[in-house]
Amino acid sequence: MPFVATMKIPLKYGLLITLGVMAWVLIAHALVPNPRSNVHTLGIAFFTNVLQFAMLYLGLKALEREKGDRPIFKQGMKTGVAISFVYGLTASLFFAALIAIKGTKWIATEPGELDAPMSRVILGRFLGLFVGALLLGLVYSTVLSFFLAKRRSEA
Repeated sequence: MPFVATMKIPLKYGLLITLGVMAWVLIAHALVPNPRSNVHTLGIAFFTNVLQFAMLYLGLKALEREKGDRPIFKQGMKTGVAISFVYGLTASLFFAALIAIKGTKWIATEPGELDAPMSRVILGRFLGLFVGALLLGLVYSTVLSFFLAKRRSEA
């Protein structure tokens, strides 16, 4: 049972990030059909970064409430990376389902990608999403844990 308790926060906040990304993608494509629009390039990048940072913060605060005390740095890092892992994995699954349903028409190809096979473009995007979520999660978790973690003088 300890594994289920430790995965409750990462599942909740990782899935909330994915739901936010899903909402952004579906609403943005309904309102702005051009996949090369700034809404789909810069907008999603800004939105997902802010959303991921906010959800990591809320997840670490939930960990603090659950423990009844401020977590140590390592606990904050592990929780933040776990949230980011859930987000990266579930967002990748969402985009895989979206490609299976809608096809590749929502994928904006860059000029250098026009000659590459679509399978390579899709694989690059999935790796970029998953690895990017983990790397940004690591950076954001480090920053947040630094400020939110219990110090030795407080122990």
